[in-house]
Amino acid sequence: MTTARPSSRPSCPPRPSGPAGPTRPARPGRSVAAVLACGILLATAACSSEDDSASSGADVAAAPVAGRTTAPAVLPLTNARARMALITEGDLEDDWTQVKTAGNWHDRLLVGKVDVAQFLTAKTQAAACQQLLDGLYENDLLGKPSGGSALTGFQQGDSRLFYQVAAYDKADIDTSLAWLKSLPTECDQFSAVGSRNSTRTVQVVEASLPKAGDARQGLTVTVKGVSGGSPATLALDLAVVRVGNDAITVVNGGTHGVDHDSTEDAVSHGATRLKDVREGRTPAPEPSQFD
Repeated sequence: MTTARPSSRPSCPPRPSGPAGPTRPARPGRSVAAVLACGILLATAACSSEDDSASSGADVAAAPVAGRTTAPAVLPLTNARARMALITEGDLEDDWTQVKTAGNWHDRLLVGKVDVAQFLTAKTQAAACQQLLDGLYENDLLGKPSGGSALTGFQQGDSRLFYQVAAYDKADIDTSLAWLKSLPTECDQFSAVGSRNSTRTVQVVEASLPKAGDARQGLTVTVKGVSGGSPATLALDLAVVRVGNDAITVVNGGTHGVDHDSTEDAVSHGATRLKDVREGRTPAPEPSQFD
């Protein structure tokens, strides 16, 4: 036995069907009004049902859109923005003092002509090693910037930390990073001849860096030679970090060793500052805490 489901539609008065007995005078106005009212109710119910469905569908469709995030606009690196992105004493531990002379730093132990005869693929390997020495001496390992740039330096005893932020073509940075990555193999250990035929022995090993920026490469370069008539060893950390189309270059060390922790601080805090500047934010005066 089937039970009839109650109708959800509004009940309407039946239409008049012809006389079934004594007839009364017809009231066309009331009958027509009732039929019209029913029609309006039915249309309203149908529209309400359709609106509910449409609204429900719109809510479902809109949900993923609401969850989307828009990547922040990236500002081109001008000289002024590059200066904002430079690290400060507050980004480094220990007793580093910021100085304005970093652009004039040139260590004589880095001057030398690479001995080509010691390499298996002589000219290719020798050229890569010569480029490393010259780039460290001239402070231009990545070449000429394509946009804004700024640099600063810090001193602590006999140690120096050179720090530069600059805009480059992304492809050029990636080429430089690939070249740096090859140096521990290509220039593992080699000799260079300096002034008065003095010999420098150079060793290049890969150095780990914090996971900062979009790509990065670290090296530790040790140069043994003679300085001021006495044997000397220059140890340098070299770090390059790419953030978009911009790059950070850090060269840290001296003749009394290298503080690797300071290199890591410069890389991690510097990448954060550069990212903030690229996205239009003002970097914090100093990090909230050190790792």
